[in-house]
Amino acid sequence: MFYPLLRKLFFSLDAENAHAFGMRGIALLSALKLSPLLGAQRIDAPVRLMGLDFPNPVGLAAGLDKNGEFIDGLAALGFGFIEIGTVTPRPQPGNPKPRLFRIPERNAILNRMGFNNAGVDALAANVRRAAFPKNGGILGINIGKNFDTPNEKAVEDYLLCFERVYPLASYVAVNISSPNTKNLRELQKDEALDALLAPLKAAQTRLADLHGRYVPLALKIAPDLEDEQIAAIAARLKSHRIDAVIATNTTLSRQGVEGLPFAAESGGLSGEPLFSAANAVLEKLALALAGEVPIIGVGGIMSGEDARVKIAAGASLVQLYSGLIYRGPKLVAEAATALSRQ
Repeated sequence: MFYPLLRKLFFSLDAENAHAFGMRGIALLSALKLSPLLGAQRIDAPVRLMGLDFPNPVGLAAGLDKNGEFIDGLAALGFGFIEIGTVTPRPQPGNPKPRLFRIPERNAILNRMGFNNAGVDALAANVRRAAFPKNGGILGINIGKNFDTPNEKAVEDYLLCFERVYPLASYVAVNISSPNTKNLRELQKDEALDALLAPLKAAQTRLADLHGRYVPLALKIAPDLEDEQIAAIAARLKSHRIDAVIATNTTLSRQGVEGLPFAAESGGLSGEPLFSAANAVLEKLALALAGEVPIIGVGGIMSGEDARVKIAAGASLVQLYSGLIYRGPKLVAEAATALSRQ
């Protein structure tokens, strides 16, 4: 397995440069049919959820491939599904650099990227070129709003993105929980959430008729929620008949990384320190939803056992991001194998 050596090289580079270099490398190895050199292995552990048949329950979380440029290379790593984005209607550069930091002492990543992406039309063009969705691969597309769109007009951004990606997606994830777009998390609150979900569900019905197929909607929420907020979100997920919820995004908390290099930087923290907080939200959400809305568990998975804990807490599928950076593609197979033995 070459990944430990590659990780040493990547970690000697600036985090964002290493990301760009690594993604190009994954694409090249996939094109050369050499992804197994990274520890990639496809594990069959079928799961049916949201009306979709997942080859295994381990997916890639949004954020790694914001523009859908590397779908086929990432799919070769053994994931049961891929989620790309977050994408916004118009291209935007995101926050100033540096904006991505590693905290290797705790297997953590801190980012304040700010939805940097090339816009929904560029993402759509990339998806149309990819073989993975054409061959039946399950592709989620994560949508957001532009940074300069006020919250009272946010629904217009989400509806525009939803309409553009609907024909291309297996499911669409609505991101209202990134901490790196000002006031975005305000959309998780009661009336604001109703004002977003109702038009999206209406659009889903219209687009299903137009395209002749139903594309599920998932909502991605934050880990930094009070119990009352979790209960309120659960009630709205049920009342609006949302197809799934993704729990959770990154955290503003710095618990577990206090005093370490880069811990004082602003942004969202992911990786190992997020695991307990994300699981706490997951358990409370599962209790409140009572099986009516399935949950995709994400946040801090670093081992197959961690993936099992997510499922035991109430998730039906899991997603990886930071664990992939620290453990490499071997983690995908390890997690899928662990879940196949549940």
